[in-house]
Amino acid sequence: MSLRNRLVVMARAPRIGRVKRRLAADVGALAAWRFYRLTAGRLLHRVSGDPRWETWLAVTPEPARAGPRGLWSCSARLVGQGRGDLGARMGRLLTVLPPGPVVIVGTDVPELGPDQVARAFRKLDDADWVFGPAADGGYWLVGARRRPALKLPFSGVRWSTPHALADTLANLRGQRLAFLEVLRDVDRGADLAPIVRRSSGAPADGA
Repeated sequence: MSLRNRLVVMARAPRIGRVKRRLAADVGALAAWRFYRLTAGRLLHRVSGDPRWETWLAVTPEPARAGPRGLWSCSARLVGQGRGDLGARMGRLLTVLPPGPVVIVGTDVPELGPDQVARAFRKLDDADWVFGPAADGGYWLVGARRRPALKLPFSGVRWSTPHALADTLANLRGQRLAFLEVLRDVDRGADLAPIVRRSSGAPADGA
């Protein structure tokens, strides 16, 4: 029996002062909110209509579940993230979604699109888990084959540190792992500057 691929986009309701707080400390709450809303909206537009998978929008806080149209216009199915740290919320999603491979992404990687998602699902044909490593030591994508059994790897992970990916992998010894390319997620003003330069056509430092 062929099982349906499912993509989960984890998002926070785009409220000024409640999103991208580390970025906001560098560029201001309004600029951080604008970046978040634009980047998340573009990602959902690119991936939510793709027939190769079913897209789910996992939102927090729970009142945001009133409907995705109030967040971004997309065709994704809506689910709440629930409580707990990032590992607890991702683990819950991996546990409760219908059977089949699941890939989870966030909304703060401007380079992320359907090509990376499709490659992640292809890697799960042979691997138990797939990761998209981030330049800061975390990861921008995690996917699980979820069969024949699901072993959650998020216990004891030091989130928002350079150790997040290494901690997660340490919990998966003996599992078949696959990886995508390293991308940069935008958490600080320094992460945003190269993206602004590329968008404006300005030369990179030293060019």
